Amino acid sequence: MKSIFERLRSRRLASAFVVLATLSVAVVAGSFAAHGVRGQEQANSSDATPLHVTNSTVPPNDFVRIAKAVGPAVVNINTQTLPKQDSGKAHKGNRLRTQPRQQAPDDGEDDDQGNMEDFFNRFFGGQGGQGGQSDQSNEVQEALGSGFIVDPRGYIITNNHVVEKADKIYVKLASDPDNADQRLARVIGTDKATDLAVIKIETSVPLPTVKLGNSDLAQVGDWVEAIGSPFALSQSMTAGIISAKNRTIQPGAQGQFQHFIQTDAAINPGNSGGPLLNMNGDVIGVNTAIYTQSGGYQGMGFALPSNTVVEVYNQLIGPGHKVVRGSIGITFDARNANSESVTRLYGRGVIVSQVQPGGPAEKGGLKMGDMINSLDGRAIRDSDDLVNEIANRRPGSSIRLGYIRDDKPGTATVTIGDRDKIFANLTGAQAEEEPASQGEAGEGKLGIVVRETTPAQVTKLHTPGMAIQSVRPGSFADLQGLEPGLVITRINKQPVGTRAQYNTVVGKLKNGDDVVFELLNPRQPTQGLIVVGGKLQ
Repeated sequence: MKSIFERLRSRRLASAFVVLATLSVAVVAGSFAAHGVRGQEQANSSDATPLHVTNSTVPPNDFVRIAKAVGPAVVNINTQTLPKQDSGKAHKGNRLRTQPRQQAPDDGEDDDQGNMEDFFNRFFGGQGGQGGQSDQSNEVQEALGSGFIVDPRGYIITNNHVVEKADKIYVKLASDPDNADQRLARVIGTDKATDLAVIKIETSVPLPTVKLGNSDLAQVGDWVEAIGSPFALSQSMTAGIISAKNRTIQPGAQGQFQHFIQTDAAINPGNSGGPLLNMNGDVIGVNTAIYTQSGGYQGMGFALPSNTVVEVYNQLIGPGHKVVRGSIGITFDARNANSESVTRLYGRGVIVSQVQPGGPAEKGGLKMGDMINSLDGRAIRDSDDLVNEIANRRPGSSIRLGYIRDDKPGTATVTIGDRDKIFANLTGAQAEEEPASQGEAGEGKLGIVVRETTPAQVTKLHTPGMAIQSVRPGSFADLQGLEPGLVITRINKQPVGTRAQYNTVVGKLKNGDDVVFELLNPRQPTQGLIVVGGKLQ
């Protein structure tokens, strides 16, 4: 059976092959017409000299060296989005949460930037890519992206938009044969604010990796290369230069943490999540977006800088598997901070547009209309400076803000809050809480949400247990084949008939432990005991 990569590639190139085949027929027909005419004299070519291949070699350049060194660590990512049930009930592969369209929780514009979608096309794998079909589609949606290995144990960096809606994620290494089984990957963590994701595949041998370079040292005019799978053509390399730095292409809230490297190295659909490399072969960016009016390369691509990538990655592989950013619960219009007229009349700083009732800023004494001009005694350069400084502070820590109110200076001591939770309060969205606060000890570790069995189920199964409500795609439980509806009776021989028992057993599990589930299926009680397990990663 052909792999998804082969199928997509063949579909992509089919029309081109048809044209070429048609041209070939025309050439053959023309040749026959020219040489097959009855009575035409055969041309004499006895004086023609046969051609020979010259064995001269071209010294390898830096591009050749980089392709050989980095190519083995660049991977193809193939995702599948399964048909969704019309009833909306949970089934294997359903997301545990769906995020509403978000506005900035802190220091951003209130305007909806939806009209940017026509200007700013994210490139995910195929034509239309992920999200191009309705969630109610009856067909499995397949798409392609790229990624690169950063840890020999199988940790891979890619874009969040490559994997965020996928029910199944498969990875193909550069060294894998075309007919090899695809490697199932699971999500370690994602960050929508920077559009980054970390996924992992299992491996019995160390894998080749890339090196992360210092993107701050990159300069406009530097040569760069991009490697990925544009249009399903794996291990494709293109070269260009850095044409701009610190490029924000989504104004306001949505672009607060995305300050891109701009390049004219050709990147296309399928390159998404692949590396942008300097001439040392170091990754200085993750190819994330293109400006296009045709759906393909038009001379401008955008890569998230490696320094940002490293900061996000190190948090995503941590115990919480999420990026925690600080916030003080204000919004502002970034345009005012860059207006010369506003600066001349009000001074340099950030004018507060809104203060969240009961939030950190209000508790610290800030009000709407205040102009924040310093942080811990240091002058604020611009709105990005303020956002980045606050976001990098740990929730619970304090900062001292200087401000101007009615032409009079003042100071306020503000305790930093969690950006996600403050954002939820500002927009009315449900905060994405930690598994422990939800009472779901197994959601973070195992990837499942459970509830205690009902009295009717206990009677039917003759034992109490924890009924699975949902399974996170790519999680440990998903890889073991657990599905909504199954009932867990024991884990590692320990009964889990109550919430307290379940939380105690799961709470002791750690990475590297063997985890074995004993399950029953209420829908097929005659199936008997089901025993599955694996090593927790």
